[in-house]
Amino acid sequence: MKDREDFLAWVKTPLYQAELALHNGDPAPRRALWSHREPVSVLGAWRNANGLAEVEDLFVYLGKSFSNCTSFVFELQAYDVIGDMAYTAGLERTSVSVDGKPRTYTLRVTQVYRREDGEWRVVHRHGDTVTE
Repeated sequence: MKDREDFLAWVKTPLYQAELALHNGDPAPRRALWSHREPVSVLGAWRNANGLAEVEDLFVYLGKSFSNCTSFVFELQAYDVIGDMAYTAGLERTSVSVDGKPRTYTLRVTQVYRREDGEWRVVHRHGDTVTE
């Protein structure tokens, strides 16, 4: 049970803060929480990335695109920790400027995590836009 509690605390604090920073134009905190070991991948709402180089390029691109985040809420719907692997599934509700234009949207997001050297790292993200 301690593993689940510790993981959930990490999701709600460092991971949440990294996503908020990205939506304000700073990709560094997100990059710090992602694995630097292959395999890593993103199946994104706007762009996909496979491998360390593409994932890094994606984070730089997103950092340049996002600014002025006025709201970022992650509604966790499910999660589990099994040994050194974990996952989350939930909704991200975001109000942010994208390329200078205000936008509000909701993404369905599933992420996979791997414990590396005692620390959780994101290894995969899938996000798609929720349409009304």
